[in-house]
Amino acid sequence: MITSPETKVTALIMAGKRSGVLDPLAARANVAQKCVVPVGGIPMIERVIANVAACDRIGEIRVVAHEPDEIAEIPSIAKLATEGRLVFKPGAFNLVDSVFSGAEGAQFPLLITTADNCLWLPQDYAEFVDKAIAAQADAAAALARKEGVIAADPVGQKKFYEFSDGGFSNCNTYWIGTAQALSAAEIMRGGGQFMKFPSRIAKAFGVLNLIRFFLGWGTKEKLFAQVSRRFGFNMVPLEMSNGYCAIDVDEERSFGVTERLLMKREAIA
Repeated sequence: MITSPETKVTALIMAGKRSGVLDPLAARANVAQKCVVPVGGIPMIERVIANVAACDRIGEIRVVAHEPDEIAEIPSIAKLATEGRLVFKPGAFNLVDSVFSGAEGAQFPLLITTADNCLWLPQDYAEFVDKAIAAQADAAAALARKEGVIAADPVGQKKFYEFSDGGFSNCNTYWIGTAQALSAAEIMRGGGQFMKFPSRIAKAFGVLNLIRFFLGWGTKEKLFAQVSRRFGFNMVPLEMSNGYCAIDVDEERSFGVTERLLMKREAIA
């Protein structure tokens, strides 16, 4: 697919939940799923959808959810659905099959993000889309530089992906440029979280790339180029300007950090 700055991107917002497990944040907020927990007084998925919808690079919005009714009751989301801008797609048993479900019949390229990425702004999504198009990426992942993440959250994340050009953190936002490149989602079938589970790197990317990764051989671009050769299409890392892009709401600590950063942002505004 040939893309340009005028290309409208389809956004997949992953809003699933673990089967049979009530998230602690959801339990505290007395809701059925984490994505509707209020952060700074606004359900986190409402924040994400509002910022995605405000990005002029994005066309259709697809929310992939196991329990869509609770989400669909939020007035601003219901309005987008009524206008035909937003649709719900069923979540599957695992993350990869949920991505496939969300992508079925979609217009490419796809931007995939999560319902707990509360700190991304419309300009962050625009930056990501523009960089993916400029790189002619078949698939891409958003990364934030270690220094920027620490500046946003000095006591939070301790582990980073280390390359010869610095340390980076995953931002849980991805690009799939074509239907053929959708197979890149298979990388996440093991569950992702590569810093916690190094064996998943070997399974997803190969043992040699696991060695390169842990020895810090080469830049992030060089490692992604190696992975691209393994999969047969152009996979690129996209460095985001803002360190907060790597902070999402996982548990109580990151919930508090996110609220603090939102309050600071609103005070400046």
